Amino acid sequence: MTRAYSADLRERVVAAVRSGLTCRMAAERFGVAVSSVVKWSQLEARTGGVVPGRTGGHRKPILAPHHDWLMARVEACSEVTLIVLRDELRAKGVQVSHDIVWRYLRGAGLSFKKSVLASEQDRPDVARRRVRWKQYQGAVDPQRLVFIDETWTKTNMAPLRGWGKRGHRVQAKTPFGHWNTMTFLAALRHDLPRRPASSTARSMRKSSAPMSRSCWSRRCIPETSLRRENDPPDHFLILLI
Repeated sequence: MTRAYSADLRERVVAAVRSGLTCRMAAERFGVAVSSVVKWSQLEARTGGVVPGRTGGHRKPILAPHHDWLMARVEACSEVTLIVLRDELRAKGVQVSHDIVWRYLRGAGLSFKKSVLASEQDRPDVARRRVRWKQYQGAVDPQRLVFIDETWTKTNMAPLRGWGKRGHRVQAKTPFGHWNTMTFLAALRHDLPRRPASSTARSMRKSSAPMSRSCWSRRCIPETSLRRENDPPDHFLILLI
């Protein structure tokens, strides 16, 4: 922000206008804008002086009076969007844009993100087993753990858009007629991956079951063993992630 003109210059300009000079002539004499001469003359006629008012300072956010309502609204529904908040504020008589709402929420320390968790974690039996597993984690030897990781890709995967000259479409090359899904499986140990394999079968249960029995593990935890309260944590584990 530029500094305001001094009060001495303002007084001399206004005095020149009062002596009979036009605003344009006074502006040319003192090297200022014509609009400045007009505003200073109006300020002197309205207030009796030409001293500039206070400039700068902190502007209070327009949504500050509605802080409690916004925080309660977000806490009640964490998935509410900026457009919905903007419309609800407008219904309350607060005319703001969704950008102002976003800036205020960000300034309040909020961010629009979430982690997706399985709803089965709320079941009592699953919650009880998760608590037991967390208690056993410190006693499990990392060398006895095997994580079976799965990922996939499709043979027709290609970027949807690309940069090119106006009027000319960017051409993408994909294998014709091979709309298959390639699934990649690997057993991850503490030191390195073991026995990676890929398959294009429609059902991975049929293709991965023989491999898991013969290649990846010596013994899996039986389903019933997880339900015993005094089950010792010394099994060779396989975790599917």
